[in-house]
Amino acid sequence: MLKVTLGRTGITVNKNGFGALPIQRVSKEEAAKILRKAYDNGVEYFDTARAYTDSEEKIGYALSDVRSNIYLATKSKSLTPEGLRKDLETSLRTMKTDYVDVFQFHNPPFLPKPGGEDGLYDEALKMQQEGKLRFISTTSHKIHIANEAISSGLYATLQYPFSYIAAPAELELAKKCKEANVGFIGMKGLAGGLLKNSAAVYAFACLHDNLLPIWGIQKESELDEFLSYQDNPPVLDEKLQDQINKDKTELSGDFCRACGYCMPCPAGINIPHAARMSLFLRRSLVAPNITPEVQEMMHRIPNCLHCNHCKNNCPYGLDTPTLLAANYKDWLTFLK
Repeated sequence: MLKVTLGRTGITVNKNGFGALPIQRVSKEEAAKILRKAYDNGVEYFDTARAYTDSEEKIGYALSDVRSNIYLATKSKSLTPEGLRKDLETSLRTMKTDYVDVFQFHNPPFLPKPGGEDGLYDEALKMQQEGKLRFISTTSHKIHIANEAISSGLYATLQYPFSYIAAPAELELAKKCKEANVGFIGMKGLAGGLLKNSAAVYAFACLHDNLLPIWGIQKESELDEFLSYQDNPPVLDEKLQDQINKDKTELSGDFCRACGYCMPCPAGINIPHAARMSLFLRRSLVAPNITPEVQEMMHRIPNCLHCNHCKNNCPYGLDTPTLLAANYKDWLTFLK
């Protein structure tokens, strides 16, 4: 079983982290079944967030009796010290624990630092001294904040989108984290569902010995795929490399990563889905994208209010309204 150490934290875990965002979409019992199966098969690192509705509650329900055997990471989007403390205390209560191992600022618009007027880092330090968290960390979708976090020396780990279609500057983050002894946690290894060959995805992850990938798991079958690679990790052979090259060619340039920071849309558009429609169709993911529900969703695009909420909140700087319009046009052409 492959292991990875998260930098100076010393946390050493199975190279299969559990991303708990998707379990908010399944029942409590189904989530507990998946979480417990992950634990029973060697998964030790579970990542969630206060923003993931009942995800933390489901983790507490399923894993509180084995708390001493696992590592829990959560996040807060609060931009006030009071909100940060409230979020962590709520997380502790819902996960039925006295502390979290990794407490992360959730994609902050700026990098919190000691003595800052915002007071966020200082509040995190207080809670660390109180024993409510072990390590102060951050997540980001913005390359300049990620680089600042690494060089600052303030953060024990960095969580960032990391897949084989990432830009060269983003791929460089793994190396920088290793040099700075910062734990590197990769989210969205499947690029928001655009990458379908999990063997290629896992083989790429194995090229970076300091990377802990966290997989967003919603179904037991998804978990089984990644568990199968623990004892027999796929090797990046010619066939898998060809798949990677093909995906990189098809998915180069600007595309929606489905991070969701554009939501909610006042016009009711499911932006992460609609903005990737052309890619779904190009990659032969047709059947699930011509259902009556999807058609109703796509026909909302002309109702865009051009409020620019999506554009202003996209961490990748995408011109989202233009991207939506282009995807709508491609989708209509496909239906013809």
